[in-house]
Amino acid sequence: MKTDLLLTFNHKLDEYETVQDIVSAFAQIMDQYGFRFYGLLRQPKPHENPASLVLAGRWPEEWPEVYIRKKYVLIDPTVRYLNHAQRGFRWAETMEIYKSDPLRKRMERMMVDARSHGMEDGYIFPIHGRQGLLGNLSMGGKTVDLPTLDMLLFEALAKKMFWRMLTLQDPIASSLLQAAANIQLTRREMEALNFLADGMTSIEIGKVLQISNHTVDWYMNGIQEKLNAKNRQHAVAIAYRLGLIS
Repeated sequence: MKTDLLLTFNHKLDEYETVQDIVSAFAQIMDQYGFRFYGLLRQPKPHENPASLVLAGRWPEEWPEVYIRKKYVLIDPTVRYLNHAQRGFRWAETMEIYKSDPLRKRMERMMVDARSHGMEDGYIFPIHGRQGLLGNLSMGGKTVDLPTLDMLLFEALAKKMFWRMLTLQDPIASSLLQAAANIQLTRREMEALNFLADGMTSIEIGKVLQISNHTVDWYMNGIQEKLNAKNRQHAVAIAYRLGLIS
């Protein structure tokens, strides 16, 4: 059974001593399931080149260059939805999610472009950690229907493979990502931070907490200092990344 391949691979991941050993074993699983292409990536920021964050991948010829040249990372619906998803999902599902999005037309062009390169559909699995979304495992090609059990197994495998590959390729980065966030916020600071993330002003937060807006500002200054944030918006972004709020 194909599920046995996933279970065996998951069990043996920590025993593989080289990146090539992992890639070879995983490529066999992809072939068995009928996925021609896949990519295991660290989560890119809008200004970063996704190609520099690939831990392992097998893509159609020229597709990475097309993806980067046309700046699809900025509008890719699968990548955008990763920030909201807690579980793996099908690529095609995102087009329904973003059916009213102002960038819908560009998303459709990207999907047409992907199909012309042999990627009809696929799946993507988010990889979360204490610092928020860390990366993803994406795999596709011809249309494949994964049973629920296989979806769950791929979710577990994606996370374990991510950490093993990152540890082998960049142990320093792996250690930094796995380190617990050394941020000590008080209860009041956490309350104020969560209200700030909801878009509330100092005056509104003060009314809810029954304190003055000047006291709220004092809390905010403390939060920004502890998070080394440039402003309140930056503090919220850092808090999401560290998993302090969700």
